Amino acid sequence: MEPDTHEKVLFLGSRAAHPGTSGPIEMIETHMSWVVLAGDRALKLKKPMRTAWCDFSTLKARELNAREEVRLNRRLAPDVYLGLLALQWTNGHFAFAPDAEAMLGGHTVDWLVLMRRLPAERMLDRMIAAGTVTSSHIDALIQVLARFYQETPRATLSADDYVAHFASEQVLNRDVLLRPDFELTGAMATLDAFDQAIAEHAQSLRERVLQGRLLDGHGDLRPEHVCLLPRPVIIDALEFNASLRQVDPLDELVFLGLECELAGAPWITAHLLSRYGAALNDPAPAALVRFYTASRALLRARLCAAHLIDPATCIPSKWLPRAQHYLDRTHQALQHPLSVAMPHGSA
Repeated sequence: MEPDTHEKVLFLGSRAAHPGTSGPIEMIETHMSWVVLAGDRALKLKKPMRTAWCDFSTLKARELNAREEVRLNRRLAPDVYLGLLALQWTNGHFAFAPDAEAMLGGHTVDWLVLMRRLPAERMLDRMIAAGTVTSSHIDALIQVLARFYQETPRATLSADDYVAHFASEQVLNRDVLLRPDFELTGAMATLDAFDQAIAEHAQSLRERVLQGRLLDGHGDLRPEHVCLLPRPVIIDALEFNASLRQVDPLDELVFLGLECELAGAPWITAHLLSRYGAALNDPAPAALVRFYTASRALLRARLCAAHLIDPATCIPSKWLPRAQHYLDRTHQALQHPLSVAMPHGSA
């Protein structure tokens, strides 16, 4: 019989899957994947799941997703994403086959993304925690991102659809954050305030599209996805839904800055935005920065609260305080005056 997912995961975490590796084998489970760290390489296996946003339920779907993950991530981490491995089942035993050899023999039962393992101590979130991030690190990072934003294809989203996106997200925000059992303080007032903010910023959002600012970005730009090597690399681009990568670079950078702020480095946002503005002649209006901050904080509040709906991740002591924290940050962003321009080049 063909092996099930549990058997695949057991094999990936075993010594048999990593011959010649003497160090520890780490297995990390995320919402959508298992990541195995062994020696100098990392392997990622998608879970056979289906949601409103993604479908990995078939072998073919997981193969196509793995190929798209490698393609997209080579834009910002070309030497990290090495390719695909076929996980094969032959005569009751697992084996790996390089992508080019997968059709030559053996029965492929799954696909994995093969990556070069990055040094954990150089990840941005770890460096913030250690207090070792400097402005020079962020300068090097923005050089990589600015070049990426110059070269990546523009988004195909219309101006009206871009504004409508924020309104449609509000439907989801309300569905999750207003659940009576969550008892999130100020949720209704904050959501109402953000509805008003969408209306007030609709024309500015349309202008960003008409100016050609929206593009096919990273889609999930967080500190844990940034590795501050001499030439920084950014991993884990959002590969499973192209529409979620249709972003304004200012929005992505605000999101990264927000997560850096909450990790303990609030100075990074202004530094990112000022260097980006100088590199691409796109100074960030303070009103738009605050709008994007509120939008991203509200999204993060919703995602934290949504963990409480899933029995597998329902840990109220963990997720409710996080959801409340992001909701409070949304409120804070919306309370500031929204008409003062950010000084160009400020740090």
